[in-house]
Amino acid sequence: MRLVGPAVAAWVAAALALGAPGGWTAAAVALCTAGALALLLTARRRRPAGPTPGRPNGSAEQSQADPPGPFAPGGGRRRTGRTPAGWLRAPWWRQNATAAAAVLLCAAAGAASAGLHGADLRQGPLPELAGHHARVTVEATVTSDPRLTRPVMDGPRTGPPGVMLDIEVTRVETATGTRPPTRVRTPVLVMTFTAQQRWRPLLPSTRLRLSGRLEPPGEQGGRYAAVLRPDAAGPVVTGAPTRLQRTAGELRAGLRDATDQLPPDARALLPGLVVGDTSRIPDDLHHAFEATDLLHLLAVSGSNLTLVLLLLIGPPGRALRAECGGLAPRLGITLRGTALLGGLLTLAFVIVCRPEPSVLRAAACGLITLLAIATGRRRSLLPALAAAVLLLVLWNPWLARGYGFLLSVLATGALLTLAPRWSAALRKRGVPGRLAEALAAAAAAQAVCAPVVVVFAGRMSLVAIPCNLLAELAVAPATVLGFATLATAPVSGALAGWVAVCAGWPAGWIASVARAGAALPGAEAAWPGGWGGGLLLALVTLLAVVAIRRMRRRVWAVSACVILLLLAVLRPPPVVRLLTGWPPPGWVAALCDVGQGDALVLAAGPGQALVVDAGPDPRLVDRCLTELGVHRVPFLVLTHFHADHVRGLPGVLDGRQVGAIQTTGLRQPPEQAEFVHRTAAAAGVPVVRAVAGERRRLGPLDWHVLWPLPSPPPPSWDPSSPDPGPDLEPNDSSVTLLVRTAGGLSLLLLGDLEPPAQQALLRAHPRLPPVDVLKVAHHGSAHQDPGLLERARPRLALVSAGRDNSYGHPAPRTMAALGAGGAAVLSTSDHGAIAVTTVGRGLRAVPRGPTAPP
Repeated sequence: MRLVGPAVAAWVAAALALGAPGGWTAAAVALCTAGALALLLTARRRRPAGPTPGRPNGSAEQSQADPPGPFAPGGGRRRTGRTPAGWLRAPWWRQNATAAAAVLLCAAAGAASAGLHGADLRQGPLPELAGHHARVTVEATVTSDPRLTRPVMDGPRTGPPGVMLDIEVTRVETATGTRPPTRVRTPVLVMTFTAQQRWRPLLPSTRLRLSGRLEPPGEQGGRYAAVLRPDAAGPVVTGAPTRLQRTAGELRAGLRDATDQLPPDARALLPGLVVGDTSRIPDDLHHAFEATDLLHLLAVSGSNLTLVLLLLIGPPGRALRAECGGLAPRLGITLRGTALLGGLLTLAFVIVCRPEPSVLRAAACGLITLLAIATGRRRSLLPALAAAVLLLVLWNPWLARGYGFLLSVLATGALLTLAPRWSAALRKRGVPGRLAEALAAAAAAQAVCAPVVVVFAGRMSLVAIPCNLLAELAVAPATVLGFATLATAPVSGALAGWVAVCAGWPAGWIASVARAGAALPGAEAAWPGGWGGGLLLALVTLLAVVAIRRMRRRVWAVSACVILLLLAVLRPPPVVRLLTGWPPPGWVAALCDVGQGDALVLAAGPGQALVVDAGPDPRLVDRCLTELGVHRVPFLVLTHFHADHVRGLPGVLDGRQVGAIQTTGLRQPPEQAEFVHRTAAAAGVPVVRAVAGERRRLGPLDWHVLWPLPSPPPPSWDPSSPDPGPDLEPNDSSVTLLVRTAGGLSLLLLGDLEPPAQQALLRAHPRLPPVDVLKVAHHGSAHQDPGLLERARPRLALVSAGRDNSYGHPAPRTMAALGAGGAAVLSTSDHGAIAVTTVGRGLRAVPRGPTAPP
């Protein structure tokens, strides 16, 4: 444990010093160094003389040989004798002066390393050029693999996936020629959304020449001096990668080729498990792993290296023994030969799988353990972890602020400290040994990592422990067989394909566990984000551990807690309705809270509904439909193809029988229209076009398609023109429905119609009657036609908008106009999901959120 203090001190000091002013950092380093020197001088003072058994009283030999405290300066504990009474009365700071000095020296080293790295970034012309957004031409060396960013949805559109790439600029010249070409060595981040086919094959150590515009880095204290937005032409390769990097790239490509024939989930997951290649993982599978806290399996984990070294040197349980297990002694390899071979395997693993934070942490721990094997020393895993953290933070201080590095270290520390104790406690209570170890490991890792996840994600998983337990059954075979596929691919593609098939079975099992866990209604629970939320969850976890220890002999209390947890995860609709009152009995319509988007559900019988729009997030619409008890969707209407109305389509299709999807005739934006048709085809659901004038009936529902007309209007058409024309802006192509229920309730659903289309709708339907419920167009934006609002005269107006959205929806002017017309106005941004019920001719809106009365 003596190494933990210095490691934590260096970590914290490096994290604080990154981005701090140089003067403050220098002052902190000087202060820590001076304090350490003072403590070391204090520690050199002789202890007060006192009797020690086995030695002459007050002898000089005793005074000089015994360590000045509970720990010797060299790290050994004094095993004979007792501490003199005078020394016990000495201040605590004198007893632990050496340990405190080590902490201060490591803090000074961490701050100095971070300060020097930060100063290195600020040197040269690139930071200044980035501040002026200058156009430059650079020569650079690639220092990382290209990384795909996930598509970002911005209201109606979803941006294309981008590519990020780390480079080290070696030469820079400005486009205007105001500065002479300059030789530098500066890290820069490249971000581009074009010419992906030219960026993705690049390997580390490739030399490039590219032009573009510089921008300041978004994060203060980050590892980049600037961000380069390259021109659409892409990079010009001026130098091939090294042979070592080409070999690593060929191995990774061979693994991808060998998995091509596997089922979709296994094909996407296996490269991620083995080498961290997540380029094939679809959004829905990524969300499933996120909801079940299995994301650590999609990145290269240090456990992968652990499995490789385990085959060589044996299980970690033998780490305290002088000899090693595994294959090494069976093959007659000496201890030093084992250490050398293990070091080569570790180096190859880092090169092939890339130096991710968890990989670096595992590699450093492994190398320290291998060094202990080579020297024949007693080895222990916790000091190895602390030493690895200390060395890595001093070598690369940017890791001190790394989210992945923090989770990796915390999880490993929990496995080394908490898990053995919890496992022993479970075994004492009759739990089988292997099950106790697995359960304790999953619970310990989750207990220490969940507060950190909450800080950045604002949510916690209630199914993480069982999902990790079930997935762990397949992680080892999938990883080992995946590495076997990686190794055999260069030798024989056919053999690698057969090995990949075997590896695909456990990989498919892991994906199935993630999907099944994420499909549970209570898989995730909202929790306050930020450091306050993390500290709160840590306190709750600590109290829960204490409560479990106290309740271990109270079977009824334990059973009650298990039942409550199961109810929170399964969330049976009758129980949820009993506890929350939502959804209310006899609900007719419900506006789901899907953020900045639309999703409306109309009850069409027991367990089935007409759904209008799917919102932007599959998880949110899926959760809403599950809470409403909807298992079958005979008809799904997507009013238009904007992303905030259609990207949640997989959530509607997930686990439900969908009869048909009806859409508008205008396939704009084309990428979203293609997404809808591709997703529907994969699910075997037909897509039909809405035609103005058509009528349909489903159970108690009867609806009439009012819009768009067969010849929709162009964006700039004259509202007085009788023929709108052949072209249309996507919002104005929204399918507009007039719905009536068996109880006589009428609803007008306007999609995202803008004022010109609203006026054309009135002209096309001059006898449009007043309605009971109006789904306000375009999330309650300020662009509404007063004539349509006056004609509709709704008793209840519903607005679907995201909290704190950047568009200002719903607009105060629109809300005031609706209220002046006699409507009660509710929005999902204020009230959460909203259900509508009827009692005779009465109309009642029941919000899901606790902020507003019905």
